[in-house]
Amino acid sequence: MVCLFLADGFEEVEALTVVDVLRRAGVAVRTVSIMKDLTVMGDHGVAVIADELFENADFSRCEMIVLPGGSPGTKRLLAHEGLKSAIAEFAAADKRLAAICAAPMILARMGLLKGKKATVYDSLREELAEADYRKEDVVVDGKIITSRGPGTAMAFAFALAGILAGEEVADRVHSDMLLR
Repeated sequence: MVCLFLADGFEEVEALTVVDVLRRAGVAVRTVSIMKDLTVMGDHGVAVIADELFENADFSRCEMIVLPGGSPGTKRLLAHEGLKSAIAEFAAADKRLAAICAAPMILARMGLLKGKKATVYDSLREELAEADYRKEDVVVDGKIITSRGPGTAMAFAFALAGILAGEEVADRVHSDMLLR
């Protein structure tokens, strides 16, 4: 199972593309609100009803944390101590962490990208000063997967699908969605 975290101001295309592609690939995805309510407002005014609130979430079956970007949303994720604790536990247990757009900044500020190949939204490049920065759409370094922004959301989602469901399944979903 994958847990994708939502905070007011999240980037809709980054979050919902991942949820959609992974569910098409047969991967269980739970959207988790770090807000006080299940309804989370995206950066562009799209309201999404999360599957569960952070305080009710069970991470014991979760094999990957996914962090969408969006400037206000990323700042809220970064400020959430419970989420940072979960991320630290995942890193310590060598579980997968994935972040797109501004969200790799969270991993960088937690010291998890030091010496790792990673990418981030172009204007936040300095946040990855301790990482081996790559200006690539999706970067995989061990159990850490990062991506650059809204325009790379589909590539990010399919990279995650390939990792979690296998390349054959990801290729089938890619074909079924009529992507070239």
